[in-house]
Amino acid sequence: MRSVRSFSLSVLAMDPGIRLCFWAGVLCIGMIWISGCGSLNTACSSPLSVIANPASPHNADYLEYQQGRLTEAQLMDRLPHVVLVGDSLSRGFYVSSFVSGVWRSKMSHGHDWFLDTDTSVNSVYSLNKRLARETPWVACEYSSVGGKVDSGGGGNGGIFRSWFPLDFSQQTDLILKEKRFPDLVLLWIGHNNLNWVESVDPTRPEKVATALQNIVARFREDYARQLGRLVERARDQKERRAIIVFGLVNFKSFFEARDAAEQLRRENPNLYPYFYVDYKYYEAMKPEYRANMVKLALMINEELRAMVGEFNRKLGGDSQVRLEYSDALATVDISNPELIHPTDAWHPSPKGHSVLAEAAFGALRPSLNFLGIVPLPKTTDSKVRPSNRTIFMVLQ
Repeated sequence: MRSVRSFSLSVLAMDPGIRLCFWAGVLCIGMIWISGCGSLNTACSSPLSVIANPASPHNADYLEYQQGRLTEAQLMDRLPHVVLVGDSLSRGFYVSSFVSGVWRSKMSHGHDWFLDTDTSVNSVYSLNKRLARETPWVACEYSSVGGKVDSGGGGNGGIFRSWFPLDFSQQTDLILKEKRFPDLVLLWIGHNNLNWVESVDPTRPEKVATALQNIVARFREDYARQLGRLVERARDQKERRAIIVFGLVNFKSFFEARDAAEQLRRENPNLYPYFYVDYKYYEAMKPEYRANMVKLALMINEELRAMVGEFNRKLGGDSQVRLEYSDALATVDISNPELIHPTDAWHPSPKGHSVLAEAAFGALRPSLNFLGIVPLPKTTDSKVRPSNRTIFMVLQ
């Protein structure tokens, strides 16, 4: 304590200019640490409480684990795995202060529509919780705030990779790096590719239509490249695998919710404090540009549907890989302002995440049937609760 007090007094005795530089350096080091340590932490659920139930199809594996014949890692390896590739809409993120935003983007996992494991009343009823009532799963989240569908040509490689958003190619790299390829891969990424005013001059409307078509063509090419890598690895597996490509979110209903939020903010300026800050990060959301953003999302969804159809024609009807395009997240109604976050009116609120989880879960049954996933007996529903444990695996 004496040394700490002495250090504090030394800092206070510094020249004001030097003291300012000192605290700036401390802040800088702290931000570098936060930025560098979080992006490669992948959150994975641990369904031990589910497989411990005698009705579980994996209870025999659990008994081997209890007897010491299996490690926890070996036990988890025997369970079905589901992973999600995504962006900030699949994370518990929202725009706020700089420090808070960086911390949340790098360190906050498991508070979203896919992986939330919180058992409190007002928590997100996530896909992971819904799946846990059907069958034991290991769910792993690769989604990254700011992630885009990218060419994969350059990337944020080397030791600095974790300082940047993980794009589609980097998230795919991490999945393919794992020894065990997941049984079910969910893809919901591309929302950050819709900021069309970054590459198009909005003051020249005669150029906009062609530019949007170019964006869509480049998007499909880049998306197909990463999807192809996943499909190729899935085909190499001995057992069946499934991949679901989700269409981008329903932006028409999203902007209806945002308009309603703006009206509420006019009545009470304390609401949605970062409402207008959003435009600094995503200019295409401005009222004068959003029509083309909605149009671009619809165009991309049509390309995703066509692309999946082309892949399936190459796979053939007897393939061990089931590839599906789903519009479940592209058609879900999110026009209620309660479904967008009360801080930025952009990202999903906890209620919004629950609505997204419900829509996504409804699209899984054909793939689960294909994989031979048998639901737990309904009589166990009241007894089996999804585990609230979440493991954070540091992927090198």
